[in-house]
Amino acid sequence: MDTNAPLGRKVTLRDIAAGCGVSRATVSLVLRGSPLVHKDTRARVEAELRRQGYVYNRAAANLRRRTSSSIALVVNELANPFFAEFAAGVDEVVGAAGFVTLLGSTSESPRREQAVLGSLIEHGPGGLILSPAEGSDAVQVLATVGAATPLLLFNRELGGELPEAAHWDVLALDNQQGARQATEHLLALGHRHIAFFGGHDDSSSCRQRHAGYLAAMRAAGAAVAAHWRVECAPTRLDAAACVPALFAAVPAPTAAVCYNDAVALGLMQGLTRQGHTPGRDFAVTGFDDIAEAALASPPLTTLVAAPRARGRQAAQMLLERLRDPGAAARRVIAPVQLVVRASSCPPLA
Repeated sequence: MDTNAPLGRKVTLRDIAAGCGVSRATVSLVLRGSPLVHKDTRARVEAELRRQGYVYNRAAANLRRRTSSSIALVVNELANPFFAEFAAGVDEVVGAAGFVTLLGSTSESPRREQAVLGSLIEHGPGGLILSPAEGSDAVQVLATVGAATPLLLFNRELGGELPEAAHWDVLALDNQQGARQATEHLLALGHRHIAFFGGHDDSSSCRQRHAGYLAAMRAAGAAVAAHWRVECAPTRLDAAACVPALFAAVPAPTAAVCYNDAVALGLMQGLTRQGHTPGRDFAVTGFDDIAEAALASPPLTTLVAAPRARGRQAAQMLLERLRDPGAAARRVIAPVQLVVRASSCPPLA
């Protein structure tokens, strides 16, 4: 019998995990016979299961999985208004289908992502939508969620080679073409000193947007200075703090293509503190078209990504996967559209 749990209390996965120093998700994988667990870890968990007298009711577990009432949604930055809209779209569709949404946020931490995924999986969701944190690894995600859990990746790819067992769908934005459109817009206004501001190269969506910016600059024969690429967290506060880096060397840029709207709004605040006037002596574009973009001062030129519609689309794709688990994995690229507002101005004469 379990010598750690109080007498008469049912032994739980938490007890087993604590007894052998692993996560509850790992214990769950062992119980499901997953090949992803190292043999030494498996042996240690199985020994602890025997020691504590844990009885696994596989029939009950299978029944719970078939009748799951929830869908899990894990985003990389809940503070970004884009994901609030995205989550609302997901919830509209899954709610209409009779599910509740379990929401988690990783704050761009792969370690936090593993903890959040492991905890949510223990609730037995019918499926999972994941916008990966920067630096996420495909093998680690698979080890945590298991191959049997339907999963849809939103807008970011996972690092490393995708395991064969990962039969996952993907919904992405047209990141490269969108950033190229924004850059071509600034070039058409007469700018040649254009920065790419915000995000980290650990993020596939950022790499794609940066590639679109570079493609437009090269096609126009415009040079790209090294200090025009400024990396920062994709948040307003970090973007505002990093503005001085744009002007640390010459030539200084006269415009910036920003990774997302939160970064663009932070850039405009930082520019004002530097004595610049966005929309008059410095042009700015964003990406996402969050609700605040049109209300900013000046209103923000950006790429319309329709976050609520994308949330509905992601949920529909996951529900289709639940209805047909054996269908071929799908990869869908959602288009984006440039909307021009007052933040993108011609360069001063």
